[in-house]
Amino acid sequence: MSNVILLNAFEVPDGATDASTAYWEEGADLMRKAPGYVSTALHRAIDDNARFQLINRAEWTSPEAFYAAVQAPEFTAFTERHKGDFTYFPGLYRVIRSDVD
Repeated sequence: MSNVILLNAFEVPDGATDASTAYWEEGADLMRKAPGYVSTALHRAIDDNARFQLINRAEWTSPEAFYAAVQAPEFTAFTERHKGDFTYFPGLYRVIRSDVD
């Protein structure tokens, strides 16, 4: 079975791009150590009026690997420290069409 893709859209308050990016970096550092992690990339909107100014795309070997990573004590402590700081909308997806082999 193919890997799964996490797409996580962030609503970034005006003037909070640096803080949001630092939050992402801290979370990404934790995820990179998790079994099943493949890669991640943070995307920034070109249009200042876009609802989601940052989009995280991460690849995992399986949904189970991702769920285990976000339930790890280090990651749950990280999210508790930042509870309410940022609004984001994560979801796991499988690629069903692609122009890449």
